[in-house]
Amino acid sequence: MGSLSKSVPGMKNHLSLPPQCPDDLERLQPYPVKLMQHQEELAHQLGQKINYIIANTSVTALMLQEIAQLLGVTSKVDCCLVTVTDEASVEPTTGNWCCDEYLGMPHLSEMFPMEQLLMDWRVLQCVAETLTIEDIATIQNSLVVGCQYLPLPIKAVLAIPTRFGGKNNGVISLIKFQPHDWSESEKQLLKAVESSCAIAFSQVAQAQLIAAQQQYLQKTNQHQSLIKQLTILSRTNLEINQMLQLAIASTAESLQADRGLLILLKYTDPLFRIQPKKQIPNAKATVVGEWNRESQTSRTSRANSLEESFSLTDCGLCQRVFVDSGKPVIINDYTELQDTSVVASLFAVEVLPAVLLMPLENQGRILGFLVLQQAVPRSWQVAELNLVEMVCAQVSNAIIQSQTLRQVQTVVDERTAKLKSSLELQAKLHERTRQYVEQLRELNELKDEFLSNMSDRLRYPLTNMLMSIKNLRRPGVTPERQSTYLNILEQECTKEINLINDLLKLQKLESHQEPPQFEIIDLNTKIQELGASFEKKLVDKGLSITVDLPQEPLKLQTELESFDRILQELLNNASTYSERDTIVRLQATHQVEQLADQVTIKVTNTGRGISEEEATYIFDRFRRGRGGRWTPGTGLGLALVKSLVQHLNGSISVESIPISDSQLSEICFTLTLPQFSDESKP
Repeated sequence: MGSLSKSVPGMKNHLSLPPQCPDDLERLQPYPVKLMQHQEELAHQLGQKINYIIANTSVTALMLQEIAQLLGVTSKVDCCLVTVTDEASVEPTTGNWCCDEYLGMPHLSEMFPMEQLLMDWRVLQCVAETLTIEDIATIQNSLVVGCQYLPLPIKAVLAIPTRFGGKNNGVISLIKFQPHDWSESEKQLLKAVESSCAIAFSQVAQAQLIAAQQQYLQKTNQHQSLIKQLTILSRTNLEINQMLQLAIASTAESLQADRGLLILLKYTDPLFRIQPKKQIPNAKATVVGEWNRESQTSRTSRANSLEESFSLTDCGLCQRVFVDSGKPVIINDYTELQDTSVVASLFAVEVLPAVLLMPLENQGRILGFLVLQQAVPRSWQVAELNLVEMVCAQVSNAIIQSQTLRQVQTVVDERTAKLKSSLELQAKLHERTRQYVEQLRELNELKDEFLSNMSDRLRYPLTNMLMSIKNLRRPGVTPERQSTYLNILEQECTKEINLINDLLKLQKLESHQEPPQFEIIDLNTKIQELGASFEKKLVDKGLSITVDLPQEPLKLQTELESFDRILQELLNNASTYSERDTIVRLQATHQVEQLADQVTIKVTNTGRGISEEEATYIFDRFRRGRGGRWTPGTGLGLALVKSLVQHLNGSISVESIPISDSQLSEICFTLTLPQFSDESKP
């Protein structure tokens, strides 16, 4: 139906009826007091309906629409306008109605050109005796703005100003699109509803005044909240760029701008401080904070300009601040300016023509700019400019404090780093010294333990040999006794030679003096031979042996002497520490792991379990488990096995698995060797 619109009133000068109006004396006389009966009833009904609209319509905009529709339909006119004028409002508020006959007609723009909208005020007839220039201007502007969506001619207008509290507060206008001579009954009817409409207009004006005051209070609270928020931000420990981003976002949103920018300058001219202020310096401008209203709801296709930079000499908009000695740049609509200077592309003045550029200044030096932009022309209020200036002062102080703290922090960090480096160096030296002392202590302990074990292993055979020699020197020794003592001498001498040979072998292996001499052997045959050679020895101890080999012949490229010694030591170890009436299992398998052929040999026996602590040193020299302390042996067997395995580029591990409902465990030594050496792989 209709819509609300605004128009600008003229000057308040009283004006008698224009001389172009018909010089009818009856129009200058007071209106008759009595109305016809149906006119009285109609006026009474209209008054009641208007009062009902006033009482039941909470939205003032809809109130004017309903009153305009009611008067238009009742008066059978083509269009009706009701306009509220208020001294506190800059622009009047208008509600309008137009009959459906014209709303549904197509191609009206071809029938009635737009120029016919401009009303000739001579077609105006007024119910009141006098009008002011303001009333006539209000009617004319309301007609043009209120009906701008309908290009229809205005041929006749009947208007009346409404008065409330002794002052004009609005105008009612009835419009015909064809020439019409307004009757007395139409004029009297309009006069009869003038007081009810004046009350409605007063209520609309009061609602608008309250809304304006609420809006002013809301803006004031927003501005106070903004200053408080910025004050709190300046006291926080936020990083400066993060604080600047929050500051520009809060400022732009509080002032309802479409976009906000915070730009900082980095001067490249060291002599700028002693040059005249109006001279444009060489500086680089960088966007450090940006807020965009569109980004609050959806992402735009435009790239984010954060961290975008430009030269100050390439932007005439920023240069104005230096030309005008630090004054802000206020542009209501950049497109209307005759400015031929180049503006940095990030400002996008074609899309955001309204610009407020406030300098960030400290002690006469411009640190950067705070920029607010609008998509539509905007006139900045003095209170808003003062608010932006206060924001700039706080932001400038925050920047200076941040720079000062950064410089102090840099010095502190440098000295702290030096001190920390010195302390770390001292700590490393102390730790290295402690490690050296610990290593020396461990080496001393190992040396003492090695010498102790070595002396024990060397002393036992020599002691037995010495005792046998003494016994042989006794007179009257029988030949049987002599044979026994000679056997002891031979056995102990063999043990001593084997011990020395094992030590020399270990020394060679650890020093890598001799590379392995690889040859290809039949693994199945070799393991069967070793198993057969140990079978009698195991049987003597109440043990049996089982051999599990692949069905297909398995080749192994290895050093035969080292391989034999490894299996012999493992089988000796199994026979020594196995419980009677148990089985020693010897198993060989072939597997491919990480594209490499490997041979795995497992020697498993049943005996006393090996603890985790014992497993850590079981392959060390002269280190034996608790179960082997009273078992004869040199303590070099497993150490020699480990060195020989490493000599053959293999690995060995031990695993002790407890047997349920028993104090015994299954001890498994797993030997893994490459099937072929890297030097001569077939």
